[in-house]
Parts: sequence; structure tokens; C-alpha cells
Amino acid sequence: MLYYSQSTIFSFIVGFVIAACGEFIRFWGVSIVGSETRTTQKLEGTILVTSGPYAYVRNPLYIGNIVMYVGFAIMSNVLVPYFQVAVCVFFAFQYYILVTLEEEFLLNKFGMEYEQYTRRVPRFIPLFVSKKTSVAVQPSFDAHKGWKSESRTLQAFVLITFALFFLWKLRG
Repeated sequence: MLYYSQSTIFSFIVGFVIAACGEFIRFWGVSIVGSETRTTQKLEGTILVTSGPYAYVRNPLYIGNIVMYVGFAIMSNVLVPYFQVAVCVFFAFQYYILVTLEEEFLLNKFGMEYEQYTRRVPRFIPLFVSKKTSVAVQPSFDAHKGWKSESRTLQAFVLITFALFFLWKLRG
């Protein structure tokens, strides 16, 4: 993407806005759940979170990632629209596999409460109306927790944005 980047002012601005929306979705999600979602070993989950972005879609962090990377693909203006579609297909396939494993864990851990949640809140296509389903106390929005959990993703966001910007100016 960086090597073949052919950004224009239009592609850069539109892509940046889309990528920033993806990062906003991620930040909102991690500001609710914190770093519990940052696991590479064993799945964890102390409570079933159904508030914040989780009341609109069951996998807001993955949706945020897809939106963010599509934004970067638009910023780069490479092989439009094939590269952008390829990004969506790649992540949809990858996240479908991950979500299947995570849902099995959540069903085993939270049982009927999780089943009810899955009936009301879609897996990948967000609702436009909140469907908070849990009667359990939910974590509140904590921006400090979000910054702490999201710092590496934010660093990557800034790095990719600046790299695409400098390549655009250099090749201008």
C-alpha cells in the first residue's frame, strides 16, 4: 500500500475521515472494556459487555479495524476499488474465524444471557438503535482506560497517516 501509494487530496481526505471513524469506533469500544480485549493467548471475559458500541454491534473493535484499514486503502488510492474490496474480504474472512471461536467461549461462559444478546444485537452489521440487553452492571466509559489500551493502535494510525502523507507530498 505504501510502496504503490498514489494519493490525491481527495483520496487522502476521504480516506482519513473514514480511517478516523474506524479508530473512533475502536476507541469507544476499548474505553468501555479496557485492555481485556488485548489478548493473544487465552480468551478472557469477566462480564458480558452489552453497553456502549456493544449495544449496536457485537464486534465493534473488528468493525473499527475494517473501517480504519479501508480508510487507509482509500488514502493510498491504490488499485481503486479492488484493493479496498480485497481489504474488506480479507478482514471479513479473518474476523469470521476469530468471532466463531470467541462466541463459543462467550456462550460457554455466559450461557442464556449471551444467547439473548446474540438474538438482539447483530454480529457485524451495526444497528442504528441501541439494544443493551444485560441486566448486569456495565462498565462505564473511561477515556484513560481507552488511551491506555489503544496507545499502540493510535501510534500505528499516526505512523501510517504520516507515511501516506509524506509519500503523497514526495511524489506530488
